[in-house]
Amino acid sequence: MSYKRRKTRKIKVGNIFIGGDSPISVQSMTNTDTRDAEATILQIKQLESVGCDIVRIAVPDIVAAKNISKIKSGISIPLVADIHFDYRLALEAIKQGIDAIRINPGNIGNEDRTRQVVEACKENNIPIRIGVNGGSLEKELLEKYNGPTPEAMVESAMKHIKILENLEFYDIVISLKNSDIRKSVEAYRLMSEKVDYPLHLGITEAGGIKKGTIKSSIGVGSLLVDGIGDTIRISLTGDPTEEIKVGKEILRSIGLLNDKIKIVSCPTCGRCQIDLIKLANQVEEKIDHIEKDITVAIMGCAVNGPGEAREADIGIAGGKGIALLFKNGEIIRRVPQEAIVKELLDEINKL
Repeated sequence: MSYKRRKTRKIKVGNIFIGGDSPISVQSMTNTDTRDAEATILQIKQLESVGCDIVRIAVPDIVAAKNISKIKSGISIPLVADIHFDYRLALEAIKQGIDAIRINPGNIGNEDRTRQVVEACKENNIPIRIGVNGGSLEKELLEKYNGPTPEAMVESAMKHIKILENLEFYDIVISLKNSDIRKSVEAYRLMSEKVDYPLHLGITEAGGIKKGTIKSSIGVGSLLVDGIGDTIRISLTGDPTEEIKVGKEILRSIGLLNDKIKIVSCPTCGRCQIDLIKLANQVEEKIDHIEKDITVAIMGCAVNGPGEAREADIGIAGGKGIALLFKNGEIIRRVPQEAIVKELLDEINKL
Protein backbone atom coordinates (compact mmCIF):
# COMPACT_ATOMS: atom_id res chain seq x y z
CA MET A 1 0.00 0.00 0.00
CA SER A 2 1.43 3.38 -1.00
CA TYR A 3 1.96 6.13 1.57
CA LYS A 4 -0.27 9.16 1.04
CA ARG A 5 0.63 12.27 2.98
CA ARG A 6 -1.98 14.86 3.87
CA LYS A 7 -1.69 17.92 1.64
CA THR A 8 -0.76 21.02 3.64
CA ARG A 9 0.27 24.61 3.14
CA LYS A 10 4.04 25.09 2.77
CA ILE A 11 5.57 27.39 5.40
CA LYS A 12 9.14 28.76 5.38
CA VAL A 13 11.06 28.66 8.67
CA GLY A 14 14.52 30.14 8.32
CA ASN A 15 16.28 28.17 5.60
CA ILE A 16 13.89 25.18 5.54
CA PHE A 17 10.22 24.50 4.83
CA ILE A 18 7.47 22.82 6.85
CA GLY A 19 4.51 21.25 5.06
CA GLY A 20 3.71 20.79 1.40
CA ASP A 21 6.20 18.47 -0.26
CA SER A 22 9.04 19.26 2.15
CA PRO A 23 10.57 16.46 4.26
CA ILE A 24 9.20 15.92 7.75
CA SER A 25 11.53 17.85 10.04
CA VAL A 26 12.63 16.85 13.54
CA GLN A 27 12.73 19.48 16.26
CA SER A 28 13.89 19.82 19.83
CA MET A 29 13.97 22.47 22.54
CA THR A 30 16.95 23.57 24.60
CA ASN A 31 16.84 23.17 28.36
CA THR A 32 19.53 25.77 28.99
CA ASP A 33 18.88 29.23 30.43
CA THR A 34 18.46 31.33 27.27
CA ARG A 35 20.02 34.25 29.14
CA ASP A 36 23.26 32.26 28.92
CA ALA A 37 23.97 32.56 25.20
CA GLU A 38 27.16 30.48 25.24
CA ALA A 39 25.55 27.50 27.00
CA THR A 40 22.56 27.70 24.67
CA ILE A 41 24.73 27.84 21.55
CA LEU A 42 26.77 24.85 22.79
CA GLN A 43 23.64 22.76 23.30
CA ILE A 44 22.21 23.74 19.91
CA LYS A 45 25.47 22.70 18.24
CA GLN A 46 25.15 19.32 19.96
CA LEU A 47 21.62 19.06 18.59
CA GLU A 48 22.85 20.00 15.11
CA SER A 49 25.47 17.25 15.29
CA VAL A 50 22.78 14.55 15.62
CA GLY A 51 20.57 15.93 12.85
CA CYS A 52 18.23 18.45 14.50
CA ASP A 53 16.38 20.45 11.83
CA ILE A 54 14.77 23.18 13.96
CA VAL A 55 15.39 24.23 17.56
CA ARG A 56 13.19 26.13 20.00
CA ILE A 57 14.31 28.25 22.94
CA ALA A 58 12.37 29.54 25.92
CA VAL A 59 12.06 33.34 26.05
CA PRO A 60 10.89 34.10 29.60
CA ASP A 61 12.07 37.73 29.77
CA ILE A 62 13.60 40.60 27.82
CA VAL A 63 17.17 39.57 28.66
CA ALA A 64 16.59 36.22 26.97
CA ALA A 65 14.90 37.93 24.01
CA LYS A 66 17.86 40.26 23.49
CA ASN A 67 20.18 37.22 23.33
CA ILE A 68 18.51 35.85 20.21
CA SER A 69 20.72 37.55 17.62
CA LYS A 70 23.83 36.37 19.45
CA ILE A 71 22.52 32.81 19.62
CA LYS A 72 21.56 32.86 15.95
CA SER A 73 25.05 34.00 14.97
CA GLY A 74 26.52 30.83 16.50
CA ILE A 75 24.20 28.22 14.99
CA SER A 76 23.16 26.95 11.56
CA ILE A 77 19.56 25.75 11.99
CA PRO A 78 16.32 27.77 12.29
CA LEU A 79 15.55 29.18 15.72
CA VAL A 80 12.06 29.38 17.23
CA ALA A 81 11.14 31.56 20.20
CA ASP A 82 8.75 30.06 22.75
CA ILE A 83 6.74 32.94 24.20
CA HIS A 84 3.81 33.08 26.59
CA PHE A 85 1.51 36.02 27.34
CA ASP A 86 3.92 38.97 26.82
CA TYR A 87 3.61 40.48 23.34
CA ARG A 88 6.69 42.67 23.96
CA LEU A 89 8.89 39.57 24.08
CA ALA A 90 7.53 38.52 20.70
CA LEU A 91 8.27 41.96 19.22
CA GLU A 92 11.82 41.90 20.61
CA ALA A 93 12.41 38.34 19.33
CA ILE A 94 11.30 39.46 15.85
CA LYS A 95 13.58 42.49 16.07
CA GLN A 96 16.46 40.17 17.00
CA GLY A 97 15.94 38.05 13.86
CA ILE A 98 14.06 35.01 15.16
CA ASP A 99 12.94 32.54 12.47
CA ALA A 100 9.55 31.66 13.98
CA ILE A 101 7.59 32.23 17.15
CA ARG A 102 5.41 29.92 19.19
CA ILE A 103 2.70 32.07 20.74
CA ASN A 104 -1.04 31.78 21.19
CA PRO A 105 -2.54 35.04 19.87
CA GLY A 106 -5.54 34.84 22.19
CA ASN A 107 -3.27 34.98 25.25
CA ILE A 108 -1.20 38.11 24.57
CA GLY A 109 -3.65 40.85 25.41
CA ASN A 110 -5.96 43.11 23.46
CA GLU A 111 -6.47 43.32 19.71
CA ASP A 112 -3.91 46.10 19.28
CA ARG A 113 -1.12 44.04 20.89
CA THR A 114 -1.98 41.02 18.78
CA ARG A 115 -2.04 43.17 15.64
CA GLN A 116 1.43 44.56 16.44
CA VAL A 117 2.90 41.05 16.67
CA VAL A 118 1.13 39.83 13.54
CA GLU A 119 2.17 42.88 11.48
CA ALA A 120 5.80 42.45 12.61
CA CYS A 121 5.67 38.77 11.60
CA LYS A 122 4.22 39.70 8.21
CA GLU A 123 6.92 42.27 7.54
CA ASN A 124 9.69 39.82 8.41
CA ASN A 125 8.16 36.64 6.90
CA ILE A 126 8.06 34.95 10.29
CA PRO A 127 5.54 32.12 10.84
CA ILE A 128 3.59 31.59 14.04
CA ARG A 129 3.06 28.24 15.71
CA ILE A 130 -0.14 27.98 17.68
CA GLY A 131 0.66 25.56 20.47
CA VAL A 132 -2.34 24.07 22.26
CA ASN A 133 -1.53 21.97 25.31
CA GLY A 134 -4.00 19.81 27.19
CA GLY A 135 -2.54 21.02 30.48
CA SER A 136 -3.23 24.71 29.87
CA LEU A 137 -6.59 24.91 28.10
CA GLU A 138 -8.93 27.84 28.67
CA LYS A 139 -11.14 27.43 31.75
CA GLU A 140 -14.36 27.84 29.77
CA LEU A 141 -13.40 25.04 27.39
CA LEU A 142 -12.51 22.70 30.25
CA GLU A 143 -15.96 23.37 31.70
CA LYS A 144 -17.74 23.06 28.35
CA TYR A 145 -16.15 19.71 27.49
CA ASN A 146 -15.65 18.44 31.05
CA GLY A 147 -11.87 18.28 30.70
CA PRO A 148 -9.09 18.52 28.09
CA THR A 149 -10.82 16.44 25.43
CA PRO A 150 -9.70 16.33 21.78
CA GLU A 151 -12.70 18.48 20.88
CA ALA A 152 -11.71 21.08 23.49
CA MET A 153 -8.16 21.20 22.17
CA VAL A 154 -9.34 21.64 18.58
CA GLU A 155 -11.79 24.39 19.55
CA SER A 156 -9.00 26.20 21.39
CA ALA A 157 -6.74 25.99 18.34
CA MET A 158 -9.51 27.16 16.00
CA LYS A 159 -10.12 30.20 18.21
CA HIS A 160 -6.46 31.22 17.93
CA ILE A 161 -6.40 30.46 14.19
CA LYS A 162 -9.45 32.69 13.66
CA ILE A 163 -7.68 35.62 15.33
CA LEU A 164 -4.75 35.32 12.89
CA GLU A 165 -6.95 34.75 9.86
CA ASN A 166 -8.99 37.85 10.71
CA LEU A 167 -5.70 39.77 10.49
CA GLU A 168 -5.02 38.10 7.12
CA PHE A 169 -2.14 36.04 8.48
CA TYR A 170 -1.80 32.48 7.19
CA ASP A 171 1.81 31.38 7.88
CA ILE A 172 0.58 29.16 10.67
CA VAL A 173 1.76 25.84 12.13
CA ILE A 174 -0.43 24.06 14.70
CA SER A 175 0.30 21.66 17.55
CA LEU A 176 -2.24 19.91 19.79
CA LYS A 177 -0.26 18.17 22.50
CA ASN A 178 -1.51 16.11 25.39
CA SER A 179 0.20 13.62 27.70
CA ASP A 180 -2.63 11.20 26.85
CA ILE A 181 -1.77 9.44 23.57
CA ARG A 182 -5.36 8.81 22.50
CA LYS A 183 -6.44 12.40 23.13
CA SER A 184 -3.48 13.76 21.19
CA VAL A 185 -3.96 11.44 18.24
CA GLU A 186 -7.69 12.14 18.04
CA ALA A 187 -7.13 15.91 18.32
CA TYR A 188 -4.67 15.86 15.41
CA ARG A 189 -7.03 13.73 13.33
CA LEU A 190 -9.91 16.12 13.95
CA MET A 191 -7.76 19.13 13.13
CA SER A 192 -6.43 17.56 9.93
CA GLU A 193 -10.02 17.51 8.63
CA LYS A 194 -10.63 21.19 9.41
CA VAL A 195 -7.60 23.09 8.09
CA ASP A 196 -4.67 22.70 5.68
CA TYR A 197 -2.06 24.27 7.96
CA PRO A 198 1.06 22.16 8.72
CA LEU A 199 0.84 20.12 11.90
CA HIS A 200 3.62 19.91 14.50
CA LEU A 201 3.27 16.49 16.15
CA GLY A 202 4.19 15.56 19.69
CA ILE A 203 3.05 13.82 22.87
CA THR A 204 3.76 16.27 25.67
CA GLU A 205 5.23 15.27 29.04
CA ALA A 206 5.87 11.82 27.56
CA GLY A 207 8.33 10.86 30.31
CA GLY A 208 11.94 9.66 30.50
CA ILE A 209 13.99 8.20 27.68
CA LYS A 210 12.54 4.67 27.74
CA LYS A 211 8.86 5.29 28.50
CA GLY A 212 8.78 8.56 26.59
CA THR A 213 10.22 6.92 23.50
CA ILE A 214 7.51 4.24 23.59
CA LYS A 215 4.66 6.73 24.13
CA SER A 216 5.93 9.07 21.42
CA SER A 217 6.57 6.26 18.96
CA ILE A 218 2.98 5.06 19.34
CA GLY A 219 1.36 8.49 19.18
CA VAL A 220 3.53 10.26 16.63
CA GLY A 221 4.14 7.09 14.63
CA SER A 222 0.46 6.25 14.22
CA LEU A 223 -0.28 9.73 12.88
CA LEU A 224 2.66 9.66 10.48
CA VAL A 225 1.58 6.28 9.13
CA ASP A 226 -1.82 7.86 8.37
CA GLY A 227 -0.11 10.67 6.45
CA ILE A 228 -0.69 13.27 9.17
CA GLY A 229 2.18 15.47 10.36
CA ASP A 230 4.76 17.82 8.88
CA THR A 231 7.25 18.31 11.72
CA ILE A 232 7.78 16.41 14.97
CA ARG A 233 9.19 16.95 18.44
CA ILE A 234 9.71 13.95 20.73
CA SER A 235 9.38 15.32 24.27
CA LEU A 236 11.67 13.41 26.62
CA THR A 237 12.89 14.12 30.13
CA GLY A 238 16.62 14.01 29.49
CA ASP A 239 19.34 15.13 27.10
CA PRO A 240 17.61 16.92 24.17
CA THR A 241 19.86 15.11 21.68
CA GLU A 242 17.96 11.92 22.57
CA GLU A 243 14.79 13.56 21.23
CA ILE A 244 16.40 13.96 17.82
CA LYS A 245 17.79 10.42 17.77
CA VAL A 246 14.36 8.97 18.60
CA GLY A 247 12.56 11.26 16.15
CA LYS A 248 14.89 10.34 13.30
CA GLU A 249 14.54 6.64 14.10
CA ILE A 250 10.73 6.90 14.04
CA LEU A 251 10.94 8.43 10.55
CA ARG A 252 13.39 5.74 9.40
CA SER A 253 11.19 2.97 10.75
CA ILE A 254 8.21 4.22 8.77
CA GLY A 255 10.31 4.76 5.65
CA LEU A 256 10.02 8.55 5.71
CA LEU A 257 13.76 9.05 6.15
CA ASN A 258 16.26 7.05 4.11
CA ASP A 259 19.56 8.53 5.22
CA LYS A 260 21.09 5.39 6.76
CA ILE A 261 21.24 1.64 6.27
CA LYS A 262 18.14 -0.17 7.57
CA ILE A 263 18.71 -3.40 9.46
CA VAL A 264 16.23 -6.28 9.61
CA SER A 265 17.22 -8.86 12.21
CA CYS A 266 15.30 -11.67 13.87
CA PRO A 267 14.80 -11.87 17.65
CA THR A 268 16.42 -15.36 17.72
CA CYS A 269 14.84 -18.55 19.01
CA GLY A 270 15.76 -22.17 19.69
CA ARG A 271 16.25 -22.80 15.96
CA CYS A 272 19.18 -20.38 15.75
CA GLN A 273 22.56 -22.12 15.56
CA ILE A 274 24.86 -19.10 15.26
CA ASP A 275 25.58 -16.30 17.73
CA LEU A 276 23.16 -13.91 16.02
CA ILE A 277 22.86 -11.42 18.87
CA LYS A 278 26.59 -10.75 18.90
CA LEU A 279 26.65 -10.72 15.11
CA ALA A 280 23.78 -8.21 14.80
CA ASN A 281 25.33 -5.89 17.40
CA GLN A 282 28.71 -5.96 15.65
CA VAL A 283 27.21 -5.21 12.24
CA GLU A 284 24.92 -2.46 13.57
CA GLU A 285 27.84 -0.75 15.32
CA LYS A 286 30.05 -0.87 12.22
CA ILE A 287 27.46 0.41 9.73
CA ASP A 288 25.71 3.05 11.87
CA HIS A 289 27.68 5.88 10.24
CA ILE A 290 27.21 4.72 6.64
CA GLU A 291 24.75 6.88 4.70
CA LYS A 292 23.28 4.46 2.16
CA ASP A 293 19.64 3.82 1.34
CA ILE A 294 19.85 0.04 1.54
CA THR A 295 18.38 -2.73 3.70
CA VAL A 296 20.54 -5.36 5.40
CA ALA A 297 18.94 -8.55 6.76
CA ILE A 298 20.61 -10.52 9.56
CA MET A 299 18.55 -13.66 10.06
CA GLY A 300 19.25 -16.64 12.26
CA CYS A 301 17.70 -19.71 10.63
CA ALA A 302 16.20 -21.30 7.53
CA VAL A 303 12.53 -20.61 8.39
CA ASN A 304 12.14 -16.87 7.76
CA GLY A 305 15.77 -16.13 7.04
CA PRO A 306 16.04 -16.78 3.30
CA GLY A 307 12.81 -14.92 2.56
CA GLU A 308 13.81 -11.82 4.53
CA ALA A 309 17.36 -11.92 3.16
CA ARG A 310 16.05 -12.12 -0.42
CA GLU A 311 13.86 -9.05 0.14
CA ALA A 312 16.83 -7.03 1.45
CA ASP A 313 19.62 -5.58 -0.69
CA ILE A 314 22.06 -7.79 1.14
CA GLY A 315 21.74 -10.23 4.01
CA ILE A 316 22.62 -13.47 5.70
CA ALA A 317 20.54 -16.44 6.75
CA GLY A 318 22.25 -18.48 9.45
CA GLY A 319 22.84 -22.21 9.53
CA LYS A 320 24.95 -24.40 11.82
CA GLY A 321 28.18 -22.42 12.18
CA ILE A 322 27.74 -20.91 8.70
CA ALA A 323 25.52 -18.42 6.90
CA LEU A 324 24.17 -18.06 3.39
CA LEU A 325 25.10 -14.66 1.99
CA PHE A 326 22.38 -13.11 -0.18
CA LYS A 327 22.77 -10.15 -2.53
CA ASN A 328 19.84 -8.69 -4.47
CA GLY A 329 17.79 -11.79 -3.76
CA GLU A 330 20.39 -14.33 -4.87
CA ILE A 331 22.64 -16.60 -2.80
CA ILE A 332 26.22 -15.63 -3.64
CA ARG A 333 28.13 -17.92 -1.25
CA ARG A 334 28.35 -19.73 2.08
CA VAL A 335 30.35 -17.97 4.79
CA PRO A 336 31.81 -19.51 7.97
CA GLN A 337 30.61 -17.88 11.19
CA GLU A 338 33.97 -16.26 12.02
CA ALA A 339 34.03 -14.45 8.65
CA ILE A 340 30.41 -13.29 8.47
CA VAL A 341 30.91 -9.73 9.77
CA LYS A 342 33.92 -9.01 7.53
CA GLU A 343 32.35 -10.44 4.38
CA LEU A 344 29.02 -8.76 5.00
CA LEU A 345 30.76 -5.38 5.47
CA ASP A 346 32.84 -5.92 2.34
CA GLU A 347 29.68 -6.51 0.31
CA ILE A 348 27.92 -3.50 1.87
CA ASN A 349 30.84 -1.27 0.90
CA LYS A 350 30.64 -2.54 -2.69
CA LEU A 351 26.98 -1.54 -3.02
